[in-house]
Amino acid sequence: MHFAHGEIPAEYRRYLGFKRLCLVTGLALLAALALTAISLGAARVPLDEVARSLAGLEVPRRFEVIVWNIRLPQVLSAMVAGAGLAVAGAAMQSILRNPLGSPFTLGISHAAAFGAALSVMVLGGGRMASSSVGAVTVTDPLMTTGAAFVCSILAALVIIAVSRVRGASPEVMVLTGVALGALFTAGTMFLQYLADDVQLAAMVFWTFGDTARASWRELALLASVTAVCGVYFTCNAWNYNAIDAGDETAKGLGVRVERVRLVGMLLASLLTATIIAFLGIIGFVGLVAPHMVRRVIGADHRYLLPGTILFGALLLLASDTAARMILSPHVLPVSVLTAFMGGPVFIWLIIRGRRT
Repeated sequence: MHFAHGEIPAEYRRYLGFKRLCLVTGLALLAALALTAISLGAARVPLDEVARSLAGLEVPRRFEVIVWNIRLPQVLSAMVAGAGLAVAGAAMQSILRNPLGSPFTLGISHAAAFGAALSVMVLGGGRMASSSVGAVTVTDPLMTTGAAFVCSILAALVIIAVSRVRGASPEVMVLTGVALGALFTAGTMFLQYLADDVQLAAMVFWTFGDTARASWRELALLASVTAVCGVYFTCNAWNYNAIDAGDETAKGLGVRVERVRLVGMLLASLLTATIIAFLGIIGFVGLVAPHMVRRVIGADHRYLLPGTILFGALLLLASDTAARMILSPHVLPVSVLTAFMGGPVFIWLIIRGRRT
């Protein structure tokens, strides 16, 4: 069959155009949801007042305090955390060639939570107190993030080592992640056992993922780490496409597979550790978001990774907004909603993998 001159490039342009349209649409939806999320809450702020406040125009004092001191930091934290966890999950799924890979399912989130708890309770990286922000106030973010990173990277290295010995099958890595998750959860429980009543209550509350506990200082650190890691993952999109075709194929194309895999796992662990250290455990975003985007945009990482960043931010922001409204004026931890959503999806992925 012969194609007319220019026909194939036109089809390819339409193919890429659809992917770009999806990204632009996702960005517009994220902006609209962010404005709506700032408006909604126990004390409602009209959308026009939200826009005026964000634009620097004069608004009533109560609206300005709600927007800038309460709602905006929480909305931005949800967007940054959702984007970070989602892109970390997408990178892990590609690096490990495992559709069930994510910081939560591989036990890395539990490891980071243990490291953060160790820093807060033993190393003096935080103090236990009840406040409007949360039960735990992190006084040394570098120590807390460092401890969370060390534990999460240990978990990542164990997974890589086991996959080398037993083969990098999804079952092996998921089972290893389950074992690591149980191990680090036991460590966290041991710390809780040694704590007094106030510390125990505070740590149980802290393990609930909550985007409201990040202040502007923590948000700046979260955004910086997410931006750096997101740029790295996006710049390595071609390498991840090659790895998806198999290690031998990727090596034949000049990809340094072991280096890409190790650096990718390190950065995904750093990103996970930073988010968990300040916001607590927020599960399944890194698992669900990449699969949803992959079904719409496809597996080309040049578009999958930016799409996952946008959809991860959109998904966690929508979940966080819903969590604030369901029991208003009481606030439900967002991790409860993401677990309810992610659990069935995780089961569906296991069933689908067994059938194929």
